[in-house]
Amino acid sequence: MPTSEGHPVALITGITGQDGSYLTEFLLQKGYHVHGIVRRASSFNTGRIDHLYQDPHVSGTRMQLHYGDLTDATRLGELIERIQPDELYNLAAQSHVKVSFDMPLYTADVVAVGALRLLEAVRDAQQRIGRKIKFYQASSSEMFGMVQETPQTETTPFYPRSPYSCAKLYAHWQTINYREAYDLFACCGILFNHESPRRGETFVTRKITRTATRIKLGLVDKLYLGNIDARRDWGYAGDYVEAMWLMLQQERPDDFVIATNETHSVREFLDEVFGHLDLNWQDHVAIDPAYYRPAEVDLLIGDYAKAERLLGWKPKITFRDLARMMTDADMKLAEQELKLRPK
Repeated sequence: MPTSEGHPVALITGITGQDGSYLTEFLLQKGYHVHGIVRRASSFNTGRIDHLYQDPHVSGTRMQLHYGDLTDATRLGELIERIQPDELYNLAAQSHVKVSFDMPLYTADVVAVGALRLLEAVRDAQQRIGRKIKFYQASSSEMFGMVQETPQTETTPFYPRSPYSCAKLYAHWQTINYREAYDLFACCGILFNHESPRRGETFVTRKITRTATRIKLGLVDKLYLGNIDARRDWGYAGDYVEAMWLMLQQERPDDFVIATNETHSVREFLDEVFGHLDLNWQDHVAIDPAYYRPAEVDLLIGDYAKAERLLGWKPKITFRDLARMMTDADMKLAEQELKLRPK
């Protein structure tokens, strides 16, 4: 297996996101050389991986970033052929469900057709370099949508309820199709909601922890939310990236649900976070219909039995510990904000 100075080589799309940053840490600890694709912007969006970055001119550097985009097939093919990764993790996406209703065409182009562009680039590169590139596709529990059975497993029927989940389903089935049609080593990880202190602040869990800590310190008064009765299977992103890697270490490619087999409502998350801060969330939370989705997913809960049986994987961080971890991290940010606030 070709490597860089004896190290396996990974290429990650979406390296600057929550999952990309945790996966990069994990792979570097495993001795990988890690390459990441980032979109060009006038300002840097690398805050989640800045602590891992080293000048590529420094000897021994094992992480390198490259400009690219899932909408640019030529650039994707060029990067894959030049880097010749042993493993490719497709984590990039327009991943906000509510935003996908506002930007359905862009979401479909990046999430659905973007994955297809990558698969084609991998297929073409394999023919040129004469060896397999293992491919991981980040599928989503949102594909289950209007739930047909509980808990959801790898064989549960899909019923997507948003442009985002429809696009993810297209990418999911294309990955399976390329595996079966072209003998690609391609795996889909059907990941249920996974959170961390690095979660984007527009996602409900991080929105809650970020705002609750600011409320605690008197920086703001209210937290505005949509449907607080929605139930999700919430795990820790740091646990879930290990499952991604384990999928690509197996003899045969397959698809796996990665979850906690527990479901909790947004109300329960509010209880944990505000309770940890000795606050009553009912005194501070207001419902804004602007945050409702045109089509809602009411309940998600995943069964990770297959992953435990075949990969030896199971979640480590509990729901309560996750909520407190995120709250404690955001309290530090709120304290910094308070210090910098004009008096």
